[in-house]
Amino acid sequence: MALDTNQPGFLGRKRWLLWAAGIAVAVVFLASFMSRGEVVPVRVATVERGTIRSLVSTNGKIEPLQSFEAHAPVGTTVRKLLVKEGQHVKKGQLLVQLDDAEASSQAARALSQVRAAQAETSAVQSGGNREEVLTIESQLAKARTGRDTARRNLDALQRLQQNGAASPGEVKQAEDQLSAAETDLKLLQQKQKDRYSEPEIAHVEAQKSEAESAYAATENILRQLNIRAPFDGIVYSLPVHQGSYVNPGDLVLQEADLSKVLVRAFVDEPDVGRLARGQTIELTWDAIPGRTWQGSVNTVPSTVRLLGTRNVGETTCVVDNQDLKLLPNINVGVTIVTAEHPNALTVPREAVRLDEGKTFVFQVVNDELQRRNIQTSISNLTQVEVTGGIADKALLALASTNSKPLHDGLAVKVIR
Repeated sequence: MALDTNQPGFLGRKRWLLWAAGIAVAVVFLASFMSRGEVVPVRVATVERGTIRSLVSTNGKIEPLQSFEAHAPVGTTVRKLLVKEGQHVKKGQLLVQLDDAEASSQAARALSQVRAAQAETSAVQSGGNREEVLTIESQLAKARTGRDTARRNLDALQRLQQNGAASPGEVKQAEDQLSAAETDLKLLQQKQKDRYSEPEIAHVEAQKSEAESAYAATENILRQLNIRAPFDGIVYSLPVHQGSYVNPGDLVLQEADLSKVLVRAFVDEPDVGRLARGQTIELTWDAIPGRTWQGSVNTVPSTVRLLGTRNVGETTCVVDNQDLKLLPNINVGVTIVTAEHPNALTVPREAVRLDEGKTFVFQVVNDELQRRNIQTSISNLTQVEVTGGIADKALLALASTNSKPLHDGLAVKVIR
């Protein structure tokens, strides 16, 4: 009877155990199913050897390395154009003639003033003009004669006085006449020597200097009105027309030697510290697709300035342009090679990860991801140089194709 009484409770507990065992089996099967679903498809890349370059990409502008600008020195008209825009010219060749009638007249007047000032200076240096010099020389000769005569009269009267033939009064009168004659002679000699005072001499010399400066200025204007090429080159800008009027300072002509050009590149502030003299610069121009020009950095920015919305440093280089394809003022693409390492181990940037200050990659080994800490060197937009932690030809995971995160030990399927 006891067995019958306890049988329902026993059977209830047995059913509960069976349910628990069934749930456990279901969990095991579900876990097994989910485990099989953890195989994640991934894109991969292979570690390769090759040349890697670290680059700074920016823009720049072409400027003439040697240039010449002619501006109108005065308001005048363009009398004659002897060249055309784009024409090759030789050193010393006459390019443009501006009307010089007024300037020639001013130069003639200035020359006349120079000659007058020179004559005045000569007169000061010689004690007066020709007439004044002759007059004072005549007066000096007459004064010397008067002095000599007075001296002879005094000598004669002094001898007569000794014989009692001349009175003391006559001798005194002769002495006074000699003294007066000597005084007149000294005054004339002083007048000849110090004809002009120091202020008068300084004034005359200043007038001469002023006249010569005015004449030099008019001569300089005349030279500028006849524009000649200072070197062999190309007339790349000629904004005037024959017969047109130009104001003082207006641009008349621009010439440049374009066999070599200056490239002014604008480097963003974060990249300025990577620049050094001698680094290779490569140029491209959209107007000539596929063409590349090369030069090297010859100046490093010494300051940063605002250019539009950018803070930039300016660096320059000189580029050969023998075929004259690069024109002044055009905008070009600039690539600066800040570092270049041949035969380097390289991996795609997409494969490199960072965690708590450590750089690592996921290597695919037997369809499973294994984390590898690596050491890196230079990089560019697409590649990173690896200097340690991974071997050549190693297979690296880039990313999953189903957006699932990658982690160490993950089972993967390589998608090529």
